[in-house]
Amino acid sequence: QVELVESGGGLVQAGGSLKLSCGASGRTLSTHIMGWFRQAPGNEREFVACITRTPTMTTYVDSVKGRFTISRDSSKNTVYLQMNSLKPEDTAVYYCAARHLTTSGSYSSAETYSFWGQGTQVTVSS
Repeated sequence: QVELVESGGGLVQAGGSLKLSCGASGRTLSTHIMGWFRQAPGNEREFVACITRTPTMTTYVDSVKGRFTISRDSSKNTVYLQMNSLKPEDTAVYYCAARHLTTSGSYSSAETYSFWGQGTQVTVSS
């Protein structure tokens, strides 16, 4: 069983930055693709970014390209989402998710991720 715990959310003004962390149990990062999703009130869960294992590749939704960076530290079993130049429309609950390396399907599809964290709130004020 994979356990994921997010942290780092909060309230920030537009243009500011936040760094989210996702701590994973065991050796999850060596066997899973890790992703970040977000869900705003009244909206469906939206793909934000993901990072693959080998080779290391990153994928982003267009709306965050150039502003957000996903990374991982395998020695700490932690995945990060650095968010810069935040906008009010980035306000949402952010979720960390994991899918096994052998899982097929689009990296941006929430249905392909088997494990989820509890979420952390990010609020960007204008």
